[in-house]
Amino acid sequence: MRAMESIGLRISGLILIGVSSYVIFGLASSSTVSAHGASPKKIEQKIDIAAKPEVVWGLISDFANISNWNPAATSSKANMDPEQGQERIVTLKNGSSITDAQTDYDATKMTYSYRRVDDDVKAFPVSFYSATITVTPTATGSEVDWIGRFYRGDTSNEPPPGLDDQDAINAMTDFFQTGLKNLKTLAEKK
Repeated sequence: MRAMESIGLRISGLILIGVSSYVIFGLASSSTVSAHGASPKKIEQKIDIAAKPEVVWGLISDFANISNWNPAATSSKANMDPEQGQERIVTLKNGSSITDAQTDYDATKMTYSYRRVDDDVKAFPVSFYSATITVTPTATGSEVDWIGRFYRGDTSNEPPPGLDDQDAINAMTDFFQTGLKNLKTLAEKK
């Protein structure tokens, strides 16, 4: 009888060891597989402008009228949403529109933040973004810092061409750079 108990314990031990090895193997394997989808991206664009901060802020301070200084937006208009608050509807060069909601505004610090509230990735290949633009004084005038955090247009594990990480990075970078270059031109003319 004692021999039978000993065999039973050994068999149980083997089963437990086998299960433990399986679990450990499963955990080790899952750490090498990327099954979580898209990871957030961040860009930051800065530009020095030979103009007083008040002049630069005067050009960008009206959240809704981004088309007044960013040629990547062919038009823009204000919209007040009961849930989102202050919004802007921006028409892009390709004729499609995106909608942003203002999330923070501080005229004293010359900064505001916003986020995308629509999800038309055909209009702009980014599924979600938030951004902050800030004007700060420098010895020669102003610096404008525009930071964006975003996800690619298709957040699945295998996005199709046009909606992948690089397309999202390119779209955000182009939009920011186009705006900042023109902002510099406009502010330095004043």
